[in-house]
Amino acid sequence: MNRKKIVIALAAAAVAGLALFALLRGRGDGKELKLYGNVDIREVELSFRVPGRVAKVNVDEGDTVKAGDVLATLDAQRYRDALAKAVGDRDVAAANMAKFQAGYRSEEVAQARAQVEQFAAQVENAARIARRREELLKSGAISAQERDDAVAQRDSLLAQLQSARKGLQLQASGFRAEDVRGAEASMRAAEAGVAAAMTDLADTEIIAPSDGRVLSRVREPGSMASAGATVLVLSLHRPVWVRAYVSEPSLGKVHLGMPVLVYTDSRPNKPYAGTVGFISPVAEFTPKNVETEALRTDLVYRLRIVVEDPDEGIRQGMPVTVKAAPAGTPDRPVPSQEPAAAPAANATAGATAGATANVAASAAASAAGNSTVPAPAKATSRTVSKAAPSATTSAATGAATSAATNATTSAPASAPAPAAGAKEAR
Repeated sequence: MNRKKIVIALAAAAVAGLALFALLRGRGDGKELKLYGNVDIREVELSFRVPGRVAKVNVDEGDTVKAGDVLATLDAQRYRDALAKAVGDRDVAAANMAKFQAGYRSEEVAQARAQVEQFAAQVENAARIARRREELLKSGAISAQERDDAVAQRDSLLAQLQSARKGLQLQASGFRAEDVRGAEASMRAAEAGVAAAMTDLADTEIIAPSDGRVLSRVREPGSMASAGATVLVLSLHRPVWVRAYVSEPSLGKVHLGMPVLVYTDSRPNKPYAGTVGFISPVAEFTPKNVETEALRTDLVYRLRIVVEDPDEGIRQGMPVTVKAAPAGTPDRPVPSQEPAAAPAANATAGATAGATANVAASAAASAAGNSTVPAPAKATSRTVSKAAPSATTSAATGAATSAATNATTSAPASAPAPAAGAKEAR
């Protein structure tokens, strides 16, 4: 009989332990996660990409600007002149390329052909004269010098004819391929020069890259600005990012896309909705401007939270508090819920493991000693959930002891009593 009592008590303790574990796992510790951070300072230093004299600055400090607004301009006359010169060079290169691509004109080819025909006629005439003088030389009518002069004239005209024929051949076939490619390359270089000049001219204006507010006006009209020198500092409005930090024990309570509430010191009763958009894969030490000295040596993970800021009540650099429900709670925490200190995840896990061990040990001891200690009036899961986090182990032990005691004291008379005790433990 005692063996049967021990088995029943152990079964009741196991059921109670599993119920407690499932309760703690499903509901966590019932408190929100509380993180600290700052609103990211997202600003842009605006400058000209080309040097020159500042002509106009169209905004003042504190002005709100829209993306695409012209904020400042340089004296652009030198860049307009450079663009005009580049356009002229491109036109010259284009004309030269067109000439090489089209080849020689038909009139030039016809002229070269006529010149060939003319030299051919002159060569034929000079050849007849040379033959006649050769015959006269044989008869002694002329001297050898006169015959030689006629032959030299014929040879000279023949050389000119051959040169004219080569010229006609070149004109008929057009320019060489190398000349055409060279002209095309010159044209591309000229077009690139025009594009560079247009870019330089466009860079004489500072355009707002995004919606924002002017923080600083560094340069004034008339001053010289070198390329890259800061002229204006712009604070970006959208998106608003909060840089917060979560400890390693609480890292499991945070996930991408998790909805959070962001509280500011200036408006503690008006939280802003946000979403976890980034979780750093690398641990780091807590920044000194976020936590106390005792917590600066803790390893944390950086979070980026995207905040909806419809009334622009969040300012850059502002310290904020981020509150979010741990895993297993509704997707978005209730804004009116009173926040509580964030417990460490390892403390919850330790309490769960300790409670389970105490349940089993207490039940075994009660069954082995046939204890007759009266059970508490009611030790249900509701009693455990209402207990403070520091008393979780005691509540769990009390529940297990109650279940074991009921099983032991109710067993002697009949079998239904242990069944009732097991049902109450469940």
